[in-house]
Amino acid sequence: MAETHVLFVEDDDVIREATQLALERDGFAVTAMPDGLSGLEAFRADRPDIALLDVMVPGLDGVSLCRRIRDESTVPVIMLSARADSIDVVLGLEAGADDYVTKPFDGAVLVARIRAVLRRFNHAGHPSPGAPPGPGAETGSALLTFGDIEVDTEGMEVRRDGVPVNLTPTEMRLLLEFSAAPGTVLSRDKLLERVWDYGWGGDTRVVDVHVQRLRTKIGQDRIETVRGFGYKLKA
Repeated sequence: MAETHVLFVEDDDVIREATQLALERDGFAVTAMPDGLSGLEAFRADRPDIALLDVMVPGLDGVSLCRRIRDESTVPVIMLSARADSIDVVLGLEAGADDYVTKPFDGAVLVARIRAVLRRFNHAGHPSPGAPPGPGAETGSALLTFGDIEVDTEGMEVRRDGVPVNLTPTEMRLLLEFSAAPGTVLSRDKLLERVWDYGWGGDTRVVDVHVQRLRTKIGQDRIETVRGFGYKLKA
């Protein structure tokens, strides 16, 4: 079985070398780069399975690098930030990152996040068990229709007015959760558990930013905010 190839961009020599060794011990193949420009070159040359990007790296910062990667690929991206309350966390998610980890981080936590993101990437086509599609959703063997939105749950394709919509695996997984129970309110904690594989408390900003990104692609009015409770897909 081929090793999972990780691109790791971090300018701190100690953190970069220690994290690379830790990931390699867990069976990952790692390409480690000290700045954003070399990271972009390595991404284009090697096409890794996942990218770990520190927010504050020289040359091309992590957020800008994430945008460049997202322009070319849906490969999973995890941002590394020194502060949990930093605006950089939100900027990274808005740029297209799938998740983030706060430094200093525990190696086991980082590996768990990597594996969770890769599971979403590799198995985005299977929504978790839940309520069947409710009123307003037309169903076929694998096709769900919500107004001008069509979701092919087997082919992993989304179309709006017949035009393909390019979703990242995390965005697709999020839409599948909403599509499984249109009109049903899903809490942020429930979405963290089902989409991000968080069996523990997580940062709900991850959900909020991804919902907003999904709205920009399928229509702002498709996903409704239920204040104090969560979100629901309009049936």
